Amino acid sequence: MLQKSPMHAYIPAKDMARARQFYEQKLGFEAVVEQEAGVVYECGNGTRCFLYPTPNAGTSMASQAFWEVEDIDAEVADLESRGVRIEKYDMPGSTASGIVTAGGARAAWFKDTEGNIMAVIQSL
Repeated sequence: MLQKSPMHAYIPAKDMARARQFYEQKLGFEAVVEQEAGVVYECGNGTRCFLYPTPNAGTSMASQAFWEVEDIDAEVADLESRGVRIEKYDMPGSTASGIVTAGGARAAWFKDTEGNIMAVIQSL
């Protein structure tokens, strides 16, 4: 049953104003729903993410969410032009730009203002 239902990502934020500024100004997101509990952003193919306040933001050492992109080089360049810092991990298959090729995909990671790890991924 669940596999046929839409799935949406939660994005925790310690400081909602700061996080909204990042997602709306740096990433260019537009809120589709604003409520006391948080903000909903719509992404491609009807997917959504929910930015919500919590003191636990940034505590995960793993990626919170990823966006599947067609051209990771262009996405990374665009993110960097907006002031987003791409994380550089010392992993096999990594490039100077922070893009890693492994497991049938190319990936790059960045952190939002709340310390959450996000990724962009291009399938090969």
